[in-house]
Amino acid sequence: MKTKTSPRQGRHDALVLASSSTYRRELLERLGLPFSVVAPDVDERVLDGEIPAGTAVRLAETKARAVAGRHPHALIIGCDQVATCDGVAVGKPRDRDDALAQLKSMRGRTIVFHTGLALLNARTDRCQTALVDVASTFRALDDDEIAAYVDRDQPYDCAGSVKCESLGIVLFSRIASDDPTALIGLPLIRLTDMLGAEGVQIL
Repeated sequence: MKTKTSPRQGRHDALVLASSSTYRRELLERLGLPFSVVAPDVDERVLDGEIPAGTAVRLAETKARAVAGRHPHALIIGCDQVATCDGVAVGKPRDRDDALAQLKSMRGRTIVFHTGLALLNARTDRCQTALVDVASTFRALDDDEIAAYVDRDQPYDCAGSVKCESLGIVLFSRIASDDPTALIGLPLIRLTDMLGAEGVQIL
């Protein structure tokens, strides 16, 4: 898949988003740069003794490198996100009942979304990495409100059962981050810095 626009930009290699996430693709489109999308094939299991933030950064780089062989002259963006509650990783729900249980356990509490970002220059093998955290405090919703949210948004492909780019934003009473787009999975402020370091002119 390719997205094409006509921005003012400097010379740079092709840009590739190593992700199957439609949410990240839609975020990257905001920058107005032409890019291709390639789904990486990687093992996303957590390593023994690995902390959640470390998992997010490691997998972001792993995803970028997984597609480098097919795009040896590209700038490749890799991303990964791990949500934690009291330091314990919170995964994607298996089904509706699991989503309800997740959200009920987190109401009134603060969840941290650790978003790992990597920009790999496949031609030079230079890889910039970053971790951007978002601390999100949940409202103390009642069971009926939580069920209404799950049935409307069906957030089964989202960590912590939160589809924050959609109705899920109403679950929060407060969000704290240096880069709010990190909550959806692609920190555009930090990515802009990385692209600039590779000579990409967005404006």
